[in-house]
Amino acid sequence: MKFFVSLLLLISFSISFSQTNDVDNKYLEDQFYLGLYYSTLTSSPENFNQNKFSSTLNFGFIRDLPLNNERNFGVGIGAGLSLSSSSSNLKLNEINNVISGEIVSGSGGIIDSFEKAKKIAKKIGYPVMIKATAGGGGKGMRAVWSEEGFLDLWESAKQEAFASFGNDGMYMEKLVEDPRHIEIQIVADKFGKACHLSERDCSIQRRHQKLTEETPSPFMTDNLRERMGKAAVKASEHIKYEGAGTIEFLVDKNRNFYFMEMNTRIQVEHPITEQVIDYDLIKEQIKVASGIKVSGEHYFPKLHSIECRINAEDPFKGFRPSPGKITNLHLPGGHGVRLDTHVYSGYIIPPNYDSMIAKLIVTAQNREEAIDKMRRALDEFIIEGIKTTIPFHRQLMDHPDYISGNYTTKFIEDFQIEEKYA
Repeated sequence: MKFFVSLLLLISFSISFSQTNDVDNKYLEDQFYLGLYYSTLTSSPENFNQNKFSSTLNFGFIRDLPLNNERNFGVGIGAGLSLSSSSSNLKLNEINNVISGEIVSGSGGIIDSFEKAKKIAKKIGYPVMIKATAGGGGKGMRAVWSEEGFLDLWESAKQEAFASFGNDGMYMEKLVEDPRHIEIQIVADKFGKACHLSERDCSIQRRHQKLTEETPSPFMTDNLRERMGKAAVKASEHIKYEGAGTIEFLVDKNRNFYFMEMNTRIQVEHPITEQVIDYDLIKEQIKVASGIKVSGEHYFPKLHSIECRINAEDPFKGFRPSPGKITNLHLPGGHGVRLDTHVYSGYIIPPNYDSMIAKLIVTAQNREEAIDKMRRALDEFIIEGIKTTIPFHRQLMDHPDYISGNYTTKFIEDFQIEEKYA
């Protein structure tokens, strides 16, 4: 029996879920109630090891969702599960046998005390990354370079995780230094078949929050794409995943890739995949939820697409949030320009939610043309009354390291915004 829910909040949220006998309608209705509803269930080491996974949420709809032992199901935009390397259904050794890449060494589960965290960090070696089990959007993550200051980072990460997700569970991974963040889009059906739709490079980040994405990755090779795609499909089929999802990897300078997590939902950056392979992910997600088989064919980029996340933040003041009223708005357009947004002139941006107000996507025959097109689109994009990240993105398109494709997740640390882009 299939259960499909459509939500409309800022943009259309499509959520597909396959109902099993042990998850009744009442439970599902409670979990997907439209509004800031919090489940009375709480995450703990006990239920974490009983096929319950903490949700990775942007809007706080779901806190915990019990999964059937036989299948794992994808959830739609804005709400979903983050199956990390500490999740019980994706044990480290099990993934290592399935994925043909590497697995970042770590705690292998929730860490229940700071003393245990210190012992694990000493065993795997600094630097390490501590992460919230219910994390998402960079919340509850801290890089720890030595034992000095570890306690403060541990406590601040737990506090941030609890404030963001109502769950302060933490796990740990070995920190891969200066990596690329590259993810593989997959779609899988209930018949055990999955296909991949190639990669997205999400390495331009601030505090682990993605700022811009592109596909194909300028760092990608045919061999690496084949290996990463094969690994993503193997992992999806192994856990009997159903729906659209993303397998996220860190890739080092030698093009070794390391499994990071699986996001079981449509992601913010999905439009660039749609643009380069002419594939409607929302439509395919609905088809899979209705029981239609995937072809098993893999899809590869035919064009080049870049997405810039336009946030209501001031890049000249440390990306400080900038809520308020939009007094004037002019939207970019033209061939190969796509804009996903809910704002309009006169719209008041509240201070309570995520600061992203638009996604600007451009598509062209090659990367050089895509960068040129993004420059023009950003120059046309006028938002007055508030501050936005448009100047940051405009300078990024002129940065020699970005133009050459020579960037990692550390890029933003040395980036200085210039007044001429104001």
